[in-house]
Amino acid sequence: MVDVFYPLQWLADKLTYDTFGIAQGTALASSVNFIIYDVMKIFVLLCFMIFFVAYIRTYVTPEKTRRVLGGKKGIQYNLVASLVGTVTPFCSCSSVPLFIGFLEAGVPLGVTFSFLITSPLVNEAAVAVLWATIGPKATVMYVVSGVVIGVIGGYLIGLLKMEKYVADFVYKIHSKQVAETKLTRRERLDYAVDELKDIVGKVWIYVIIGVTLGGIFHGYAPEGILAKYAGKDNPLAVPIAVLIGVPLYSNVMGMIPIMESLIGKGLPVGTSLAFLMGVTALSLPEIIILKKVLKKELIAAFVTIVTVAIIFTGYLFNYLL
Repeated sequence: MVDVFYPLQWLADKLTYDTFGIAQGTALASSVNFIIYDVMKIFVLLCFMIFFVAYIRTYVTPEKTRRVLGGKKGIQYNLVASLVGTVTPFCSCSSVPLFIGFLEAGVPLGVTFSFLITSPLVNEAAVAVLWATIGPKATVMYVVSGVVIGVIGGYLIGLLKMEKYVADFVYKIHSKQVAETKLTRRERLDYAVDELKDIVGKVWIYVIIGVTLGGIFHGYAPEGILAKYAGKDNPLAVPIAVLIGVPLYSNVMGMIPIMESLIGKGLPVGTSLAFLMGVTALSLPEIIILKKVLKKELIAAFVTIVTVAIIFTGYLFNYLL
């Protein structure tokens, strides 16, 4: 099978061993080579994925989504909402205004939560970096799991009939119907380029920091150090990882390269991805914004359902991978 990233590995080797003159087989060479290769690979995939998804996003407007989901119930609409969540804005806090807008437009609560759960879990930037670091198989499983968690989580919240725990003013607002503007291909391309510049401009420093820390760990940490304490044989590793991740607010772009190094040193993939899901699905800024429109009972149900689903997913990944 052809390795499409071979030219990047060749360049990383050239820079590490020839340009910098670092001796092969040393911890320093391993760290430097890891950093150079991962930075290049991540940014190539990041640029491609952000541009591609941003272009698709120009066809998935909030108005179209409201029209499709407004007043609709059934698990099939939870699935649609979760799929819409995969191509929505990069930041989870950007998803909250859309979440509120869907409620105002009459989209059922459970369906709206399916969108809110999946949106931060599966974003184009995270998918690109995951693909670059842990490979396509685990990335596809992560994306599918993110959608499934959104569908099941939203469906359960819908079954609990918790509409009374939404702030009263939300249902009293009647959103204005915004006329949709038909974009030309040039305008769609311009939007995708602007999104690419905006997101890369926000995350590049976190990628550099994360890859650097991951490279240091990759080169200097003893092999199997994490497998000893947090391996598959430790039944508490997954829930502890998730419970640590849920309240932790961090930039996911910087965390994924570190996670790659941890996996290389023996941390199970399922435990690693469960931790990542805990961080991305439930960020503190997101919860703070939601408190303005949701009562604590509904927020507690949301956090509990998503946390339990992520823990189960972590165990499943550890079993399958």
